[in-house]
Amino acid sequence: MDQKQDILIEDIGDGITKLILSRSPVNALTPRFLHELAETLDQIEGEKNIRAVLISSPLKVFSAGLDLKEAQHYSIAEQHAIVEGLNVTLTKLYGFPKPVIVAANGSAIAGGLFFVLASDYRVSGRTAKFGLAEVRVGADFPVGPLEIARDTLSAVSMRRLMLGGKPVGAEAALAAGIVDGIEEDTEVLNHAIAVARDYATIPPKTFASIKLQTRGPAIETIKTAMRNGANTPEGGWFNEETASAMAAMIK
Repeated sequence: MDQKQDILIEDIGDGITKLILSRSPVNALTPRFLHELAETLDQIEGEKNIRAVLISSPLKVFSAGLDLKEAQHYSIAEQHAIVEGLNVTLTKLYGFPKPVIVAANGSAIAGGLFFVLASDYRVSGRTAKFGLAEVRVGADFPVGPLEIARDTLSAVSMRRLMLGGKPVGAEAALAAGIVDGIEEDTEVLNHAIAVARDYATIPPKTFASIKLQTRGPAIETIKTAMRNGANTPEGGWFNEETASAMAAMIK
C-alpha cells in the first residue's frame, strides 16, 4: 500500500486500484488535499495494469466539502487556490479515462458530492446523505463543479439541491440517479468492488473513447473557462455574505 498524506493507494487485485480518502475527520476539501488527488490520478492514469479505480473512505463522512473553519478566513489568494483545486481536480476526475467507482458509505455534501457525481458508478450506504450546500454557506459554484452538475443532474435535482441547499437521503438519491445502488454500510465496499471488477473487463481504449464522447463537451467548456481566467475570479470567490454564513453553518 502506497500512502500520501491524505490518500492511501491500494492494489486490490484484478486490475483494480483503491484510493482511500483519509483526511480525518470528514475529508474536508483544501487546496492541498485536492492537489494530492490530482497528482494521484496523474500517477495512475498511465499504468496499463490498472483497469479500474475505486474511491472509498474509512471515515463516517465520505466528504463534507469545503473546510469551513479554514475557508471563512481565506485571503483572495487562498480563495483562488481552492477554486483552482476544485476546477482542475474535479475536471480531471470527471474525464479520467479509466472506470471510476465510488463506495460512499457516508454522506457526501457540497464539494464532496462531486467525488460522487464525477465517477462512473456510485454505491451508497443506507444512511448516507447527498447535497449541495453552497447556497447556505455563501459561495457560488466554480465552473468545474457547475458544469459537472449540469452534465450529471436532472434540471429538477439541480433546482432542489442547488437552490434549496438541503441534503437528500440515499433512497431519494437513487431515485434521482445520483447513486446507482444502496447497501448496508458493511456491504457498500463489497458491492463497489464487484462493480469495479466488472468494469475492469471492458476494453480500456473503447471505454476511454466513449467516456470522452459523452463528457467531452462539458470538459471542454470547463477548460475554456479556465483558460479565460475562471481559476482566479476577480475579487476572489467569496462575497460579503460568505464568512458569516460559513460561521453560522459550523456553530
